Amino acid sequence: MNKKILVFLSLFVALVSQSQVKTFTLDEAVMQQNKAFKAEKLQGFQWVPNTTNYVYYTALGTKMMMASTADAKAKEVLTLTEINATLGTKLKTFAGLEWMDATTVLVSENGKYYSYSLTTKSGKTIQETTESAENQTFDTSKQNLAFTEKNNLYFFNKNKEKITVTNETNEGIVSGQSIARNEFGIKNGIFWSPNSSYLAFYQKDQSAVADYPLLDITETPGKLINLKYPMIGQKSEKPRVGIYNVSTRKTVFISPKSGVAEDYLTNLSWSSDEKYVLIAELNRAQNDMSLNEYDANTGGFVRTILNEKNNAWVEPEHEAFFPSATSDNFVWFSEKDGFQNLYYYSIDGKLIKQLTANTFPAREIIGANPTGTEIYFKATGANPTNMLVYKVDLKGKQTLLTKDEGVHTFAVSTDGNWYFNEYSNHSTPSKSLLIDKNLKVTTLLVSKNKFDGYQMGSADIKTIKAADGVTDLYTRLIKPSNFDPNKKYPVLVYVYGGPHAQMITNSFLDGANLWMYWIAEQGYLVFTVDNRGSDNRGFAFESVIHGRLGVHEMDDQLKGVDYLKSLPYVDGNRLAVHGWSFGGFMTTSLMLRKPDTFKVGVAGGPVTDWKYYEVMYGERYMDTPAENQKGFDEASTLNYVSNLKGKLLLIHGTNDDTVVMQQNFALLKKFVEAEKQIDFFAYPMHKHNVLGKDRVHLMTKVLNYVIENNK
Repeated sequence: MNKKILVFLSLFVALVSQSQVKTFTLDEAVMQQNKAFKAEKLQGFQWVPNTTNYVYYTALGTKMMMASTADAKAKEVLTLTEINATLGTKLKTFAGLEWMDATTVLVSENGKYYSYSLTTKSGKTIQETTESAENQTFDTSKQNLAFTEKNNLYFFNKNKEKITVTNETNEGIVSGQSIARNEFGIKNGIFWSPNSSYLAFYQKDQSAVADYPLLDITETPGKLINLKYPMIGQKSEKPRVGIYNVSTRKTVFISPKSGVAEDYLTNLSWSSDEKYVLIAELNRAQNDMSLNEYDANTGGFVRTILNEKNNAWVEPEHEAFFPSATSDNFVWFSEKDGFQNLYYYSIDGKLIKQLTANTFPAREIIGANPTGTEIYFKATGANPTNMLVYKVDLKGKQTLLTKDEGVHTFAVSTDGNWYFNEYSNHSTPSKSLLIDKNLKVTTLLVSKNKFDGYQMGSADIKTIKAADGVTDLYTRLIKPSNFDPNKKYPVLVYVYGGPHAQMITNSFLDGANLWMYWIAEQGYLVFTVDNRGSDNRGFAFESVIHGRLGVHEMDDQLKGVDYLKSLPYVDGNRLAVHGWSFGGFMTTSLMLRKPDTFKVGVAGGPVTDWKYYEVMYGERYMDTPAENQKGFDEASTLNYVSNLKGKLLLIHGTNDDTVVMQQNFALLKKFVEAEKQIDFFAYPMHKHNVLGKDRVHLMTKVLNYVIENNK
């Protein structure tokens, strides 16, 4: 074969290969990242109680497959069709299914709860709530079901009698719901005791909290919706904890021991023997926390187990964890040594052992072995972009259970001898593993890369120095698939920058959204840096922001800009910035306080002045205007509108109940007064995040605005 034919064939093969490369649309990037492009996993994995069997779902979550540690070959044991035919339900997925025992599952639909036996293929109704019921919470026996209706708390007992726990006619007094706007790790407001002898619950009196008006435009005329929204420095809710005795049908109440009605009651837990309730009590200034113990029968104060103070803040986020049902010794999370570690206490307040002394944060307790002698927990490890799993015994011996770097999910069998581990990292879409107690690993599933065959760029993960010249900051730079180092590229900086968030993780796509890869294919670089103040780096890293939100964060973002401008392929005159929520605050702050840096900015749901934000989050980081007026003035973007040079688009959901729309309106008013032209877009009836198909509209608007104004 002559050379001309070889050249022709090579070109032909190249052209055919190129024609087979697929591209994804922005619509697909927004809507399909966690659907069509989602990695293959053992969906809904659960250990079957008191066995070494496990189940997961296939066929879009409609078939239950069972396998075991002895035989990984799965067999179909249940389908949604079977359940629906037996119970008369119309379930579309197994999501939310719970195991009651080794052969019985609990399923729910529209407030009705059923047990279904895999052995007899039969089922029955356990409980049925009304249409108005919310916050349904079963006890451990799955017989007593607590729930709320409007502002009151009730439960159905095992005889299906409806029991009234509270009967408040003042709608400002709310029982059984989450309080403190879900800060301090609070996720619910109902707490059954271990043996169902008592029902504890949060109660908040928000009568004095100001109403914030939201508009429902779906009615004619529009309807006013009043939201209780405690703004910084103003009246806040007053919490109590009620303890209802199931046998006597009497309730006792606990108020803050400090006597200050607006102090916080958080992280409620029951002792294993049901004698005590433990509550983390935090002053409103959030710099003094006591873990207090109360008598469950009388509500009487027993003792303060521990106390922590800090000039910045103390933030309890985890309730006491009791590893053994036969002991009242418990594990407590604390950042008092600079990193969140685990401490083992007796119920009478004695520190038995500091279980971990890591220079990285523990994040979550997964559980304990049956004897309560080993605790399984998640932590970052030395690389803060990871989320690994460890175990520690009561003598403080710590063992890493996940040998691969990445972000892991983990489940422990009832006997504590087997682990299920599913993880991803920079180069691994997903891998599902079975691990025995000797840490021998069996691979159950390796996902293919759903992006194979697509035209898609890559991400570089690196570190740069923070503005302090010492601290390492993690960066992510996404490049297009046809990246040419000899070209000059515009850059979109995606920013969040606030507490309790980490943008860069050692997971597949490195924590990025798929739309970032879409805009990279339009000829952009997309850059992110996790500045000081963000998550998973320890207390000093996060608390540097106290009282001066935006200052150190912007300094670090500018170090990111310096890094970008040092790259020969970056067009330093074509930089854009976009962020949402705290990222919206950062975007407006950068556009107005560092006006020569970015040519374009798009700020979604931004905090523009911290005095308009909520008490619980805002006062932790900024104190109150009366205490820190200088800090509030410095952080307020309203004071810098005259500096604007670039193009700025502000976006807000009209029914945002997290960052209320007054934030954006106040900034708009200042721009009008300063005779500055900016762009604004509202998403009617959306809350803090624009979700569903409207999110495609949102990202189209954001990215088109960047591309059109950053030429």
